Amino acid sequence: MENNEIKQAVLIKAAAAKEASLLLNSVTARQKNDMLAAMADALEKNAKEILFHNEIDVEAAKNAGLSPVLIDRLTLNQSRVDAMIRGVKDVAALPDPVGTLAEDLKSPVKDLDVKKIRVPLGVIMMIYEARPNVTVDAAALCLKAGNAVILKGGSEALNSNKFLSKIISEAGVKAGMPAGAVQLIDTSDRTAVSELLKLDKYVDLVIPRGSEELVNSIRKNSLIPVLSHGKGLCHTYADIDANLDMAVKIAIDAKCRRPAVCNAMEALLVHKDIAPQILPKLCELYTEAGVEIRGCKITSSLAKNVIPASEEDYNTEYHDLKISMKVVNSLEEAITHINKYGSHHSDAIITENKENADRFLAQVDSSAVFVNASTRLHDGSVFGLGCEIGISTQKLHARGAMGLKELTTTKYIVHGKGNVRE
Repeated sequence: MENNEIKQAVLIKAAAAKEASLLLNSVTARQKNDMLAAMADALEKNAKEILFHNEIDVEAAKNAGLSPVLIDRLTLNQSRVDAMIRGVKDVAALPDPVGTLAEDLKSPVKDLDVKKIRVPLGVIMMIYEARPNVTVDAAALCLKAGNAVILKGGSEALNSNKFLSKIISEAGVKAGMPAGAVQLIDTSDRTAVSELLKLDKYVDLVIPRGSEELVNSIRKNSLIPVLSHGKGLCHTYADIDANLDMAVKIAIDAKCRRPAVCNAMEALLVHKDIAPQILPKLCELYTEAGVEIRGCKITSSLAKNVIPASEEDYNTEYHDLKISMKVVNSLEEAITHINKYGSHHSDAIITENKENADRFLAQVDSSAVFVNASTRLHDGSVFGLGCEIGISTQKLHARGAMGLKELTTTKYIVHGKGNVRE
């Protein structure tokens, strides 16, 4: 397609999404749940076809030499398809935030009733890399919150995204969803994104999910407000009063279970007084699991197979079986290190000391802070959100795992009895 054709095509889709978003304002919670149920049924009935189309993308990605991290994010299997279906059903089961009372204000003006209620944002544009499940999660959450959604996945997942968006959109429309409420930009031409980011007349919010390079590019070039799914340079700190067995268990889970995701741990901090007890065993387990360890001098003196860590290592989100380690002198040093090098995504402390836990919770400036739990638990489904549209490391207007409430805004509803300004 020529640039003018792409510009016209995205404009038509954005205008259709805007129209659909206005119609969604009058759709009831029951009607939205019927649409979501139809989408879940369509996913179940077409599971084999979903995997077939995904395999085409995965094979192409392998032939193109894409990284194992990207291929892992791209790959669907029956378990991941089942998780998508379950996510849609979980979203349908959640209370509808639209129309709920956010605040009942007491106006000093006689006979003036002022309330603030939750309403949809309008049109949301998702720009994302690799993960086909985002196509389904975003559509389900946006629809339940009364929003239209424009989906722009990466070229590496084009076959998967085309098929997924087709079956859920068709199922939703048959169940009463306004046409245009769920749309996919199905070209890999980068001009499409450039043009979409200019359409602030039609699109209310952009949510990018992907590499730091992608997110920064969207922020730089968008005329539309951006709420980004942030970088995940996550830490775990094993405190002087940590349960050592618990610390090992959590450190293995946070790094090894699925290292390519944003809530995986990238850096482990250990208090100097427990380092001789925990690091030799933990590093041995990491080595057995294929983890490359980048550590400070003390870590190297206590354990085998440790590569000296550089300043760059402490700033790196590996997305791989690699980890940086540092032995620290105190809780204060651990907090300072996390706030300096972390991405304000997910950070954890392992401790039996309540005072230390409370200080960590208060002083670590991250969107989710854990005590005696793995950072891998920062997830919309774990938090009871059904699924998530992203994890924001910003502070406005949403932070952390974003679900239905974060896809709404508010407006004032004012009733009077002939009131005028005096």
